[in-house]
Amino acid sequence: MTTDFLVVPILYMQGLTADMNKIVEDNVEVHSRTAKAVAICEAARMPEKNQSTEATKMEISIEERADTEIKVVSAPLNYLAEATPKPVNYAYDPPAGVPRRTGNYIAQNVDIRNGREVLSKLSLDTNGFVLTEHETAVKDFYDPEEVKSVYYLEVERLIKRVTGAERVLIFDHTVRNAVLAKRGEKGARRPAKMVHNDYSLKSAPRRVRDHLPEEADRLLSNRFAEINVWRAIRGPIESSPLALCDARSLSAEDSVPTDLINRDSVGEILGFLYNPQHRWYYFPRMTPNEAILLKCYDSKDDGRARFTAHTSFEDPNSPPNAAPRESIEVRALVFWAPENNLRQDA
Repeated sequence: MTTDFLVVPILYMQGLTADMNKIVEDNVEVHSRTAKAVAICEAARMPEKNQSTEATKMEISIEERADTEIKVVSAPLNYLAEATPKPVNYAYDPPAGVPRRTGNYIAQNVDIRNGREVLSKLSLDTNGFVLTEHETAVKDFYDPEEVKSVYYLEVERLIKRVTGAERVLIFDHTVRNAVLAKRGEKGARRPAKMVHNDYSLKSAPRRVRDHLPEEADRLLSNRFAEINVWRAIRGPIESSPLALCDARSLSAEDSVPTDLINRDSVGEILGFLYNPQHRWYYFPRMTPNEAILLKCYDSKDDGRARFTAHTSFEDPNSPPNAAPRESIEVRALVFWAPENNLRQDA
């Protein structure tokens, strides 16, 4: 009788313990599921900045993967090795004993992508350059009067069409032909073979004051840009093509203000230090019915392309008997209508 009395409580306690263990296990499982749910919710509530950063990384990653499918050439480009002392370049042959340019330049091998394979993805405000078809009525690009009377108007219409600008002022052009430059004929210059941009933060506004002094204050209060239009005089171009650096890959720390000595003035351009992040493109075998629009300055500082490094280079695919490059670049000041900042009532 005593034994039966003890067995019943023991069995009861064993059952109670089993129930308690089950409750604990269930609670642990519930807490585990809750923790996972909280983690998922927290991830969903990630700050927009982090989301934007991740999206940017993903975009760059996708672009890099896409670039692996683009044909590339590897070629050396001439970069500045250091930023000081301030380099000096002459736009003409200087007096005897004066170097045409100062500064220590080094050749860096880079991959240069075929821009023809990504034409639809390029834009002036994103990359800093575009290629477009453009017919011309000019018969002789080495005749400065014909260029000014015919070609300037053609380029003005082209820039307005591509950019939507209100006003375009073409103020300068350069023809490049190494053979003629060597003989000192037709005002031709050699292709420029160092990485550069035609204007700096200092010299771009100065151009407006130089050419439009009475209107400068008003024009400089609104958005303006300096755009070059580059084309082949004869083609297809087989040697010394133009390489262009995607503006998104440039950093302010890469640029080096450089004095440009002209016969009647001193300007300022930008040289560049090498950065492995630079992404280069070119348009092989350009013909005379094509034109590159290249943005060398934009006053709008909102993340869009403002400068575009560029240079000619020796294309390893050029044939042994390649014809010397003949090209013309026209420089233009580009102005947009004042932006309407007034709040519109709903």
